[in-house]
Amino acid sequence: VQLQASGGGLVQAGGSLRLSCAASGRTFSSMGWFRQAPGKEREFVAGISWSEGYISYSNSVKGRFTLSRDNAKNTVYLQMNSLKPEDTAVYYCAAQTTSLYDCWGQGTQVTVSS
Repeated sequence: VQLQASGGGLVQAGGSLRLSCAASGRTFSSMGWFRQAPGKEREFVAGISWSEGYISYSNSVKGRFTLSRDNAKNTVYLQMNSLKPEDTAVYYCAAQTTSLYDCWGQGTQVTVSS
């Protein structure tokens, strides 16, 4: 699966950003977003099971971030509202073709200033 992510940038605390990720190539069972802040491990942010449409969020973003999709375009969107400085990270789009997320897009930087 090839993943093309876009969006990200610099925003003040309390602001919003939207990330997009378009998938092509192989079929996949889920798509999601992960993030990695400097000095920290990569962590799950949100994901969607493609056939069921079930969406899950990490506790740290629940209520602030919304994941949606466009089936026709094989694209997922991550709407990020009420951003906090601790949301600053490189955000990665990922797709699951096996039992794990095993395909990764290029990262996109999100920086939230205080």
